[in-house]
Formats: sequence, structure tokens, C-alpha cells
Amino acid sequence: MEDLVCATQRNMGTRMTFQFQERYNFQHERMSGEAIRVERARKQSASYGFKLDGGHVKKRSRLGLPLKASPAKSKEQIHSISEDQMLANYVPVYVMLPLGVVTNENVLEDRMKLEKQLRKLHEAGVDGVMVDVWWGIVESKGPGQYDWSAYRTLFRLVQKCKLKLQVIMSFHQCGGNVGDSVFISLPKWVHKVGEANPDIFYTNYKGIRNKECLSLGVDNEPVFHGRSPIEVYGDYMRSFRDNMKEFLKSQLMVDIEVGLGPAGELRYPSYTQILGWVFPGIGEFQCYDKYLKADFKKAAAEVGHPEWELPDNAGESNDIPESTEFFKSSGTYQTEKGVFFLTWYSNKLLTHGDDILDEANKVFLGYKVKLAAKVSGIHWWYKTESHAAELTAGYYNLNHRDGYRPIARMLSRHNAILNFTCLEMKNDEQPVKARSGAEELVKQVLSGGWAENIEVAGENALARYDRKAYDQILSHARPNGNARFGHPTLKMYGVTYLRLSDNLMMQRNFDIFKGFVKKMHANLDYCPEPERYYHFTKPMERSKPRIPLELLLEATKPLGSYPWLKETDLSVLTGFLHYILATVLRILRIKVN
Repeated sequence: MEDLVCATQRNMGTRMTFQFQERYNFQHERMSGEAIRVERARKQSASYGFKLDGGHVKKRSRLGLPLKASPAKSKEQIHSISEDQMLANYVPVYVMLPLGVVTNENVLEDRMKLEKQLRKLHEAGVDGVMVDVWWGIVESKGPGQYDWSAYRTLFRLVQKCKLKLQVIMSFHQCGGNVGDSVFISLPKWVHKVGEANPDIFYTNYKGIRNKECLSLGVDNEPVFHGRSPIEVYGDYMRSFRDNMKEFLKSQLMVDIEVGLGPAGELRYPSYTQILGWVFPGIGEFQCYDKYLKADFKKAAAEVGHPEWELPDNAGESNDIPESTEFFKSSGTYQTEKGVFFLTWYSNKLLTHGDDILDEANKVFLGYKVKLAAKVSGIHWWYKTESHAAELTAGYYNLNHRDGYRPIARMLSRHNAILNFTCLEMKNDEQPVKARSGAEELVKQVLSGGWAENIEVAGENALARYDRKAYDQILSHARPNGNARFGHPTLKMYGVTYLRLSDNLMMQRNFDIFKGFVKKMHANLDYCPEPERYYHFTKPMERSKPRIPLELLLEATKPLGSYPWLKETDLSVLTGFLHYILATVLRILRIKVN
């Protein structure tokens, strides 16, 4: 069966003519010093060894994965770096702002309370905050009618409180998913277009439309008064750039995460609570709008199977894998037709992300800011043969096929950060029936990003205030612990905590959180200069040439994960002790006064 899968994928890599099939001369790329990093991935061996890479010795793991080398530095950069070697271990911590910090009426919510909270975050050593910039709020009045006033006020406040800023271009609806505390729809004029043409929205087998975001099937269709969705997104980002130049030039923003689907994540909206999904349902394929139907029929005809149709046996949202013909053992997903469909379905997602990030790259050229993309942590049913919940979301990930490293490889051409979720989760916290593999999933995705030589960041999926969750996040931030000299073998680019709330600000919770921040910073004080912990952000350059599909699919070959230490050398236990000490000191102060 594995031979059939591999053969089918190879055929699709050469025969399917999707929009992103471009060819270019790799020999010229190598000679020009801009070879795509996939060459390095091909030449990995399965034994210990050393390789000179860009002037740095790069150690290889037993699994054949190249361990990340020290970042290259110019003489000027080296001169500016602190003498404190431990700063190489520093991982910045950001905090997500409330979803409705800017209201549907485009007003900054409770500025005085927010300023007090932001100052408290800064005092705790937090590096910055993350905020959704909602399409449904800014462009609500009509196409091309943007109102950035509330966000400009917010950004000034963040700057005043000496915090950095992560910005999300949120082209999705808020409401209908886990943790959505407010409802913010897509712009009304978008819904009006959808009334006349409902196929602009993702659609399941039964014809139910999901209005969280636009279907990738219309990415390049001029459905909005002559503009395609990608053109609409591009115009929105250009307006953001033009209205936020002062903040871009001052480097208030450290990265811009581009929304690529529901919840801002690069996936299909396969599971949505507002449409009846309940954890741990497998979800449903979302490719039955007329645009994706036509695309599939064309692709099937090109490989000699015009009779093939989209799946009609994949069950319903809350089914379990074995109850469906598609996902059961030896089910449709393992047949030639099933392999073809899943490859097409996941490749469309790759194309979608690649195209929108390419547009974002054009918009922010020359500014010292990085792009980022978010990948969802779909950990349920990970420990089953079919990985059904991942497949319906568009992550074609199986035991013999890596569904995430191709995403990392795609991101590498944009020099974009891969932001992953569910860092706080442990397998034993999940119900047995969910067959969760959260820990293995995080290791797989982060390892895939590092193998493709890109920066990886992450966040917790659910609000947690306990030491166990913080320690789990720490275990991923520096999987091999701190380096006393030089650089840690592996280190995340940053972690964003979900989310700022009254619960987080409760004294006990906040004292433990401060202990977590301190450990993320390798027991060092807050560092206001990212260059000192080796975050050198250059002016954004044009994305590298598009990577042909067949080379993206080469990254589906499993490489295994990097080794993680069983226990980190820094625990948040001291955060709890800090809480006890702080409580005692507060009592003493009260008695003294």
C-alpha cells in the first residue's frame, strides 16, 4: 500500500497542473547563493556527523535532522550583543489581547483598564502583545472604506507602555469556535455578495455553507465587484501599511501574522461549534462549493480519471473514524482514488497559503518586520491510523507521510514564521476516546519547521494558569535545555500566551505567570533589544521563487522528531514559590502599615 501511495503522490507531483506549478533553474539558484533549502533536507544522513553550513558547524542528530546552527551575525551585530551569554537562551513572551479589545463599533474598549493591564504586563517582563485586526470591523462600511482610528489609538497605547506588537490580519469571523467570547462577522458587503453567490463560502457534502471565511476556491475569482479575494486582502494590507507607517518604521511590530482561514489558521473549517461540531468529532471535508468541485473534476481528468467524484462516504462532523467508509481501517483514504483526493485537497491549502503570503510580502517589502502563518493543533485522533480530524482540516498527515513539513517548506520561501498551537497540552489530560497525540504532534510540527530551517513560534490553545501547563510550554521552548555557552541547540522564536483576562490578572495566577515569563527569559531580566537575544530583523526582501509542487511533496517523507529532554532545566516551580513569597511579603507590608 505504501508503494501505491508514494507512486500516486509522485505522479500527482508531475501530472497535476495546479496554479502554483512553476519551474525554474535550480543550478542557477545554487550558483547565485539562493538555493532553496530543500537541497539540505535531501542530503541528510542517518548518523552523527558535522557539516559546515554558512561558517557554522552544524551537528546532525541520529535521526538525520540537521540541528539548528547559531544565527549568522555581521560584525556590527556581534559588537552590539550583550556579553551575557545566557541571552542566547532568551525566548520572548507575548500576550494575546482580548478578542473584542476593539469593538464592533470600531471603538477601543475600556482604555483606562487596558492601560493598567498593559503596564502590569510590562512590569512582569512581558515582551509584547498580540492583537487581531478584524477585517469585519475596519472595512465594515463598504469595499475600500477603511477606518483604522481605533487600532491607531491601541497601537499608540501599546507603544506608550513599552511593549512590542504582533499583528494578525484577521480575514475571518470571530464566533463559533472554542474560546470565541465575542461575535465579529465578515464585512456586511461580503455577505451581500454571498447571498447572490453562496459558493464563495466553504461548503460540506450536505451543502451547508460555513461563513467563517471565504473558500480558497475563489482566491483568484473576481467575485467582489471585479476584485478577487486575494486582491481584496492585498488592498486591505496596503491600507494598513499606509496608515501604520509610523509604527512599522519604529519597529513597534515584530511580526505580521496573515490570516489564512478559520481562526486565522491555514486549514479548512472542518470543525465548527456553531454548526454542531463537538470534540472529538472528526469534522467534515469542506470542498463542495462549485469552484472546488470544478477544480477537482479538472484535476481528476488530467490524471486519466474523469469519473472520480469528491468523497460521499466520509461521515458527518461528530462521527468517529471507524464508523465511516472513508476513514476506517483499509478504508477509501488508502485507495488510489482516496490518495488522489487527499493530495489534491491538501495541495490546494498549500497553494492558498503561498499565494496570500506572496501578496503580503509584496505589501511589506522594505520594512523590518517578519511574516507569520498559524497552523492548527488538531491533536485528536492523532493516534489512529487515519488521523481523520487532521485530514478533514487539510493536513494530509499519516504515520508514513508528514503533512506539516511541506507547509514549513512553503513558508521558507517567504522567510515566514510557523506559529503552532496546543503547546500546553499533555496526552494524559485528554479523554481516552479522543486518541490524542498532542505531545507527539507538537514535536513533529516544530521539528519539521526546524528541519526546513525556518523560525517556529507557538501558543497555548486553551487558557491555563497552572504550573503543569507552563512547564509543558517551557519544554517546547528549548527542547534540549539552556546552553551555558553559545546557543541552545533548538529554541523557539517566541511564545504567545492566550490570553489577557481578569483571570490572568488575579494575584495568584499572575504571580505564577511572572515565574513562567522569567523562565522563558532564561532567568534573565526583560530585554528591550531583540538583537541582544539574536532576533535580527532585516528589511523584508522579495520572496524567493515559487517552489514547484513536486519539491514541496518531497517534504512528506517522515524524518522523525528531534530529541526532547524529559525534563527542562528550568521549571515554573519557582513561580509558585514566588507566589508564596509574594503573599508573605504582602501580609508583612499590611501589618507594618
